[in-house]
Amino acid sequence: MDKELIIRSSSDAVDFALLKDGKLIELQKDEGGNNFSVGDVFIAKIRKAVPGLNAAFVNVGYEKDAFLHYHDLGPKLPSLLKFTKRVSTGKLKDFSLKNFPFEKDIEKDGKIADVLKSNQSLLVQIVKEPISTKGPRISSELSIAGRYIVLVPFSSRISISQKIEDKEEKDRLKRLVKSITPPGFGIIVRTVAQGKKVAELDKDLQNLLSRWTAMCKKLHKAHHPSKVLGEMNKASSILRDIFNDTFTGITVDDEELYIQIKDYVQEIAPNKESIVKLYQSNVPIFEKFGIERQIKTSFGKTVSMAKGAYLVIEHTEALHVIDVNSGNRSNKANNQEDTALEVNLIAATEMARQLRLRDMGGIIVVDFIDMTNAENRQKLFNHLRDEMKDDRAKHKILPPSKFGLIQITRQRVRPEMNIKTREENPDEIINGSEVEAPIGIVEKINHDLEILLKKDYKKLTLNTHPFIAAFLTKGFPSVRSKWFFEHKKWVKVLPRDAYTYLEYHFFDKNGKQIK
Repeated sequence: MDKELIIRSSSDAVDFALLKDGKLIELQKDEGGNNFSVGDVFIAKIRKAVPGLNAAFVNVGYEKDAFLHYHDLGPKLPSLLKFTKRVSTGKLKDFSLKNFPFEKDIEKDGKIADVLKSNQSLLVQIVKEPISTKGPRISSELSIAGRYIVLVPFSSRISISQKIEDKEEKDRLKRLVKSITPPGFGIIVRTVAQGKKVAELDKDLQNLLSRWTAMCKKLHKAHHPSKVLGEMNKASSILRDIFNDTFTGITVDDEELYIQIKDYVQEIAPNKESIVKLYQSNVPIFEKFGIERQIKTSFGKTVSMAKGAYLVIEHTEALHVIDVNSGNRSNKANNQEDTALEVNLIAATEMARQLRLRDMGGIIVVDFIDMTNAENRQKLFNHLRDEMKDDRAKHKILPPSKFGLIQITRQRVRPEMNIKTREENPDEIINGSEVEAPIGIVEKINHDLEILLKKDYKKLTLNTHPFIAAFLTKGFPSVRSKWFFEHKKWVKVLPRDAYTYLEYHFFDKNGKQIK
């Protein structure tokens, strides 16, 4: 399995595309103007507590107040409030928490009005970016993420990633981390720490403690609200969270960013430094790696899959709905049940990719093709869980219902990736109507052609709009010549002025239209 990270830099944003065996599975954008990223810590003031919601609204400098629920306060809130007040007034200059007297924990199911008051100063962390009409969601239970561990101030708990299943390794890591953890701090050990030595863990810990100290130093003169600890740049944070030994390449088209990434990889995985490459070519980097084409064909309402099947993805205010369709399948299995299972397994793989690619969150309902066999339903459920195993967002999958529906909840911490895949219709420019992007039409033609060639048509003629006909036949190698090399059959392409932009039809050797 090859994993590549392709990074495109422009004047106003940096795009990150994660490829798995050449297929786009994750797309992220870092826009310089986003001041409210997940992980950022702010010194802020409570605007007002709302007993009815058991929550408070906090001014973090965004146009809408941030939302802080009682359950996101953390048990050590009184200790955090006391620490913040003493550091802000300059009375406390030791930030190690070694000799800091902790206060009594708040009640698990208490009332917000009993612990917070209007205009009170508080350290908060962004856990969900502003989405649609809502402000950020915040927590006062702080954590600072590193490569191997996460540092949790005002805690004494050491926990190990649940993805590490080996009990001996869990015990080893717990023992090592316990020996280096300073008083007043808790540690969460991340999955990538598996097999690492104490020196590597300690180096990560010291780096996190330095960031904690730097943040505390800012509190004395910080105005309210202001950011006192920012997440590291997007490139480094993505690498911190997803980089592992399966990576075979990181390609960047910006020299400054290339140097930053090379330095970071050299620090976290010196043996992998050579996979970081600077891209220097006149061909845009996303074009070269086929990413632009995949973006155009992956973000529409309808998503084509192998063997003629396709997904229809609809979005509502409350949830996302995904419908699985078998389409015109050419190599149908022996019976309906086998066909349904085959299409459902293909759909589960593509759906897991789509959730990551679009960063869809909240409630997702998937309408798979009905299967009567309970064993097949279990097979589908297990397959979907395996496909979503690499998804970094927290998620929960419920087993298929009687009606073939699978419900998924997926953590949403930032706005969904939404890319426009439709373009101005050249047939009706004045009316301002839009049509599917040309590359999408070509993908559909490719797809239909494969099905027809498998049915052993001796001679095929394609009639299509002049724009599309030109796209298919011009240049070398043209799309049509690629068809010939792949299928060993020549397809005649005829432009038709009367056709609309999206219209195309195949004809057999007798000139009869193929439905």
